[in-house]
Amino acid sequence: MSIFDLRLETERLILRPPGRQDFEAFAAFCADPVAMQHLGGVQPKPVAWRSLAGLVGSWQLLGYSMFSVIEKDSGNWIGRVGPWQPYGWPGTEVGWSIVSSHWGRGYAPEAARAAIDWAFDALGWEEVIHTIAPDNSNSQHVARKLGARVLRNARLPPPHEVDVEVWGQSRQAWLAAR
Repeated sequence: MSIFDLRLETERLILRPPGRQDFEAFAAFCADPVAMQHLGGVQPKPVAWRSLAGLVGSWQLLGYSMFSVIEKDSGNWIGRVGPWQPYGWPGTEVGWSIVSSHWGRGYAPEAARAAIDWAFDALGWEEVIHTIAPDNSNSQHVARKLGARVLRNARLPPPHEVDVEVWGQSRQAWLAAR
């Protein structure tokens, strides 16, 4: 079985490694200034392609990366959620980004719970973090729903170079709350 055959399922979502078939929806997401406000800003299609290729490459290099989030009812790509640790990152992150038209439906915490369980179980991580801009109240709300708290502050590596709050929790705290 290839890692690209991996599937996680929740009540309403399928999480799977991203592929070429996700590109048009991914590019539309990257072009949305609302969705990209805290993700480095809007990306033109050529940059979105490289971003998607980076996610796919991380699966190959590390054995994990963001999952494509597929809404079961529609079959539509609605975001990316999952384990993420680019070079120089401040820890083992499970991040989330849902298309803005689907905000407020509880998809981010639903997908993140599945991804956190997978990161602790399959990857053996001892801590999961979430890097969140201090003014990103939506992601702070999701982090609270996941039982996370502010652990420390950090500065993201280039090309981002922004100060963030590092939210998260240990494996032990996650398992105790589940």
